Amino acid sequence: MKYLRSALLSAVTVPLILFGTACVPQDTASSAAPPSEAQGQTPAQAGTALEQLGSIPIKGRAPKTGYSREEFGPAWADVDRNGCDTRNDILARDLTEETFKPGTKDCVVATGTFADPYTGTVIRFVRGNTTSTAVQIDHVVALSDAWQKGAQQLTAEERRQLANDPLNLFAADGPANGAKSDSDAATWLPSNKAFR
Repeated sequence: MKYLRSALLSAVTVPLILFGTACVPQDTASSAAPPSEAQGQTPAQAGTALEQLGSIPIKGRAPKTGYSREEFGPAWADVDRNGCDTRNDILARDLTEETFKPGTKDCVVATGTFADPYTGTVIRFVRGNTTSTAVQIDHVVALSDAWQKGAQQLTAEERRQLANDPLNLFAADGPANGAKSDSDAATWLPSNKAFR
């Protein structure tokens, strides 16, 4: 099923904000005036999302102790039980002019065109041993980063769902995704400034 890319990008903004703010040192955050007061704006109204965001404690990143990719279940599970693994679901959603491998019930993406948000370039995707890596599936909030910021406290099933959550996944240029690695928004931003 195709999803609107704008809805996905809006949905991943909140995790980026929440995870990105977790890297602010405690002493800096506690000594600074709230942004609304510092800029002469009215403080957040009671019951608003902004007020709730202001109530989240700001902490540094926890150690990576105990992290392994396997803690999030098998890579690219079929969590929505549509017969297609998550990687192919995301490719089918994010690519245009896609074709599918015959005999896979329109499940395995064979080719397509991809407008990469990280670099602002258009990439031609062709499935193959040496070509598939040109377009990778990025966890916007990397699993290692999520682990260090609380995912180790989730159940195994919750971690499996997180690893395959389409709101936290989108296709990305392979080298750009590799450069991002497990960084958060405080330590890595894409080269395409318009997308930031």
